[in-house]
Amino acid sequence: MLIGLEEHCRELGLELSPGAADGMREYWRMVLAANERMNLTRITSDEEATVKHFVDSLTVLLTGVFTPGVRVVDVGTGAGFPGVPLKLARPDLRLVLLDATLKRVRFLQEVVAHFGWADVEAVHGRAEELARRPGWAGAFDVVTARAVAQLDKLVTWCVPLLRPGGHLVAMKGPDVDAELKAAGKALKRLGARVAAVERLVLPKGAGRRSLVVVEREA
Repeated sequence: MLIGLEEHCRELGLELSPGAADGMREYWRMVLAANERMNLTRITSDEEATVKHFVDSLTVLLTGVFTPGVRVVDVGTGAGFPGVPLKLARPDLRLVLLDATLKRVRFLQEVVAHFGWADVEAVHGRAEELARRPGWAGAFDVVTARAVAQLDKLVTWCVPLLRPGGHLVAMKGPDVDAELKAAGKALKRLGARVAAVERLVLPKGAGRRSLVVVEREA
């Protein structure tokens, strides 16, 4: 399962420990088993999942914003991508897996219990609602979001969750220029800016990606 995971990560400059790679294979088995009773992923081939789920998830580490021990919320996490692979690769991360679909959250609670993570929580809800609650607004160092919404909406939902100096990492396809332009007003209103746009190519011809890094300045 997940053949070539370590090698494909290495191609992008990411080194996985044996324990992290084994954990990802274990997690993938759990995803496939749960996928038979609920809609978690349309990708079920090991080869495709290796690159399009696991390697793709780990590319966010290339942004450099995941400093030791940061508190991360993965918005619209779905089956747990990128949050669960990130936690397996970086056990020091403190993580909230956030999704609006209760079935998925219950599955993720099973994953958290399986791995015995005391510093990971699977939460049912929406970012825009939780950002208005005490204990959530301004509480996170990093927000991740993979294929969730257009950038202007993401910024509006996610920036309020960040502390000043925190970062949103929006995982996007290759063509982000129009989204960047459309998000200008929301960024200005929320005291945020685009700090970087990292462009990369996934292994095995799996496509190009853009990582949009937004920093909350105020």
